[in-house]
Amino acid sequence: MENFKDARDRMVQHQLVNRKITDERVLDAMRKVERHVFVAKKYWDKAYDDSPLSIGCSQTISQPYMVALMTQLLKLQGSEKVLEIGTGSGYQTAILAELSERVYSIERHVALAEQTKSFLDELGYKNIKIRNGNGTLGWPEKAPFDAMLVTAGAPEVPDELVEQLRDQGKLVIPVGSAHQQDLLLISKRGDSYISKSICGCVFVPLIGKKGWDK
Repeated sequence: MENFKDARDRMVQHQLVNRKITDERVLDAMRKVERHVFVAKKYWDKAYDDSPLSIGCSQTISQPYMVALMTQLLKLQGSEKVLEIGTGSGYQTAILAELSERVYSIERHVALAEQTKSFLDELGYKNIKIRNGNGTLGWPEKAPFDAMLVTAGAPEVPDELVEQLRDQGKLVIPVGSAHQQDLLLISKRGDSYISKSICGCVFVPLIGKKGWDK
């Protein structure tokens, strides 16, 4: 295939900048992190296309635009402690790690959690902690978090996640049916929160006690 760096540069310009992704830190992270290494080699020729790709275990790596949009909504400055629900391939995790101080990520598939943890360790990320578990319940012993990002569609906003969010913190989560959701930006204000609908989206279902049944 052609030079992957050129493909990333075009991805950033055509898929992100042209669609109003304006956070320069996010754009720099998307230029830096090599999306193709997070998918099987048979998908490398599609790695920088504007689409999700299969990573096994009935999971996908999100399209680049959605990764950038969700990340931009968090407005990370570099000092945050972030919780990610749904580690998946680790691509979104790596983007978050480039932009924050510490990332805690939960993956419900044991094999995927172990595989991704090993791979991110190989890539040299020292500020990521991954565990296998029910992401809908969050990671209470590491709370509060400055920001949260959920990479699967939930039927509602889990109370446990909001409770583990620091005051003034932000949560980005797809909420709706198992087949179509609205991407919501949740901003915590004391004991309550403000919800803003960003756009329609389609994610794999969030499975767990406060998500969908298997």
